[in-house]
Amino acid sequence: MLNYSLLYPINNEKRNSIRLDGMWRFKIDFEDGSDYSKGLCDYDYIPVPASFQDFYTDKRIREFAGNVWYENMVFVPSYMKGDKVYIRFSAATHRAKVYLNGEEVFENEGGFLPFLVDITDKARYGEENQLVVMVNNELTETNIPCGRTITLKNGAKMNKPYFDFYNYSGLQRSVYLISVPKSEIFDINLSYKVFDKKAEITYSIITKGIGEINLTLLDGDGNIASKADCCEGVINLDNPHLWDVGSPYLYKLIVEFKDGEALLDKYSLDIGIREVKIKGESILLNNRPVYLKGFGKHEDSDIVGRGFNIGVMKRDFELMKWIGANSFRTSHYPYDEEIYRMADREGILIIDEVPAVGLFESLVNFLDAGTGKGAKSFFSKPTTPMLLKAHLKAVEEMIARDKNHPSVIAWSLLNEPESTDPNSVPYFEKLFERSHELDPQKRPRTFAMESNSSPSRCLCHHLSDFISLNRYYGWYIMGGYEISDAKEKFIKEMDEWKSLDLNKPFVFTEYGADTLSSLNKLPSVMWSNEYQREVLEMLHSVFDSYSFVKGEQIWNFADFQTTEGLMRVDGNKKGVFTRQRQPKEVAYLLKERWENLPRDYKG
Repeated sequence: MLNYSLLYPINNEKRNSIRLDGMWRFKIDFEDGSDYSKGLCDYDYIPVPASFQDFYTDKRIREFAGNVWYENMVFVPSYMKGDKVYIRFSAATHRAKVYLNGEEVFENEGGFLPFLVDITDKARYGEENQLVVMVNNELTETNIPCGRTITLKNGAKMNKPYFDFYNYSGLQRSVYLISVPKSEIFDINLSYKVFDKKAEITYSIITKGIGEINLTLLDGDGNIASKADCCEGVINLDNPHLWDVGSPYLYKLIVEFKDGEALLDKYSLDIGIREVKIKGESILLNNRPVYLKGFGKHEDSDIVGRGFNIGVMKRDFELMKWIGANSFRTSHYPYDEEIYRMADREGILIIDEVPAVGLFESLVNFLDAGTGKGAKSFFSKPTTPMLLKAHLKAVEEMIARDKNHPSVIAWSLLNEPESTDPNSVPYFEKLFERSHELDPQKRPRTFAMESNSSPSRCLCHHLSDFISLNRYYGWYIMGGYEISDAKEKFIKEMDEWKSLDLNKPFVFTEYGADTLSSLNKLPSVMWSNEYQREVLEMLHSVFDSYSFVKGEQIWNFADFQTTEGLMRVDGNKKGVFTRQRQPKEVAYLLKERWENLPRDYKG
């Protein structure tokens, strides 16, 4: 289990949180192996949070694989002395070493989830402290996302991802200085049951230290809805306000850790009372069927790359509401925490995905996987135990961070993995078992399946609580004038799924076609606005023909950056919106469709 808390940083009478965002000193280690742990020389300045690649005009920097170094001076206030003091990195992609005042204090691997660096006994209180971070962005087959790193003849390293999005990296999310009491509220576990005019909140509060717990539940108007005086138990509510799609009612749970009358620690969070279940072919939210309408997305925007951008986040949610979407998948990694908090407030549903992409050995995974081309078993390599360890760690961190968000309704444990070899089965089983153990709400679990994971070949689909399909009929499979055959082939596959009688809901977690927003052509050709519309109309007609299809999340919300290559013209152009968040013509087709599909479509 994690030895540090992943509760979101807050400020109150017992906790302090200071963002360290801003301009940091920055240096790229072109010499490959230089040691700047004592401080940087000949440095530049760079924004944190942000990806480093797109600020510069030098291609060596954009394509750089190796170590980059950050430095910042951090003033640690005297009032923090006596508490536990941490530097909290919301993410460092893909691995990091942290130095405080020239001394190595922490090392982390995994690029999309937070980690805490304990500096309680290392910090100089009432003084500035030198914080240096080495971030390495090289891809391997022992960490997720997967890929490899090669060396060119000129000596430069180059990342070769097994995935179809750009390997943005650096300190891409906020960094905090935080302090918490030594007797602390370490974790909060919540689960819900919803009945007719009643609800149960089952809670468990994990603490470090000796004391008593007091809980106060406030409604949306700040009135006391309930109280409790135990570290675990059940709160019963009559006539509760439920959190639901487009109706995101939030209560505030205040947890106090006390020693008699003395307050040891305090933590509060917004919670939404709702229950998620799979029953037969239906996805149930608060015992009512819900049909998922929305997107696969990316954290990707101009200039800052994968760096969190609060303005882009706001625009994205406004566009999702405008078009009638109710959900998205965090393809292909957990997103910044602020995005989940926004989804909680907006009533948007999230399939939360661990960064397990590229577990299918191909440098053109989007093409090989999309066409059903087989791959040699990915899970029979000597490196598989190391990969599994990193994968399980990421699952644990994701669930620890995101488990209390009402917007999160499911976990996606892999995207387009190789799943046709017997060696994949025990690997998958460990992931599904562990995620179920870790989640107090026992949310549905799934993995997104590419075309190679067909009804007759996939050995792991039985583990999923609902089936997630990534399918590109009419694009990678029989595109252009062959679209009529693509439809027949698609129907044939869906009939094969139907014959298995799985009694589970199916969600299309990817489908679509690349489109240049500037290209209109009659008759249509691939890449034109007209062809994108034709593909979607064909696919939607098939979706509508099967009662067990309970969701559609088009690929992708917006155009995004990829590795350069013959198949990509400055990125993936399957967006419904441009990278600048303006609608393509197909956005209006989706808006008309989604606004007219009822919440319980095919329910």
